[in-house]
Amino acid sequence: MMNKNTVLSWATFIMIVVGLALIALGAFRYNEIAGYGFAAVGIGFFAIAWVFNALKGRV
Repeated sequence: MMNKNTVLSWATFIMIVVGLALIALGAFRYNEIAGYGFAAVGIGFFAIAWVFNALKGRV
């Protein structure tokens, strides 16, 4: 059974993977202005993952 901390751990892991994928898309696939947008959204995913990680044990 998954408790709240396990769910937050999986959410953090998924957010980090998606953030890395978005940053990689921005860096390697889109060389125009759109690449900056992809990278910015990827950094936003890292920030949300950081919040999820900080919430473990407190919710």
